[in-house]
Amino acid sequence: MSTSTQTGTNSPLFTDVIRERRSVRHYDKSVRLSHEQIKELLKEATLAPSSSNVQPWRFLVIETEELKEKLLPIAFNQSQVTEAAAVIAVLGDTEGYKKADEIYGEAVKRGFMPEDTAKSFAERTVSMYGALPKEILNKIIYTDGGIVSQQLMLVARAHGYDTVPMGGYDAAKLKEAFNISDRYLPIMLIALGKAAKPGHPTTRLPIEEITFFNEMPAN
Repeated sequence: MSTSTQTGTNSPLFTDVIRERRSVRHYDKSVRLSHEQIKELLKEATLAPSSSNVQPWRFLVIETEELKEKLLPIAFNQSQVTEAAAVIAVLGDTEGYKKADEIYGEAVKRGFMPEDTAKSFAERTVSMYGALPKEILNKIIYTDGGIVSQQLMLVARAHGYDTVPMGGYDAAKLKEAFNISDRYLPIMLIALGKAAKPGHPTTRLPIEEITFFNEMPAN
């Protein structure tokens, strides 16, 4: 079984990355990624923006054959689950805002902001997010989770890997099977690996049909 070492190579042009990214559903089962390679991809993905820089995303990496087989029926028997090198469950942490002290404290250490400013930001963030209604907090977390998921897929393509976002799975069964507490919101599954078959090219609506300047059309 081979292990790819492509992570860390010179990145292609960004325009090539976004044009070449495809939703790949058939993977080369011989290609596996090390923990270090996966962590490097995730590290770059988490440079994505998030509300108040709270970074509520969490990642459950499912990579063993046994656990991928366990996931297979939960994901409605989609073949990429067992073929891909790993399936990453992107989760949203509803208590992620409680790390505000750590996040802003690190900003102080790196000289990004004064200590008193960081302390004020952290206190305000914890107070604000702790008081939000559940539906508003969840909306923020889903938005941030979607942003980091897209960034992960682009990062993977930049390093020569392929992905497919998966919304087709039973979230309740996922949480039960993998002991995911109610603190975490399943955002999506992302299969990660090397394509055995290229993803199908797709078309997009003309930009003139979906873009409106300054006001929306009447209909």
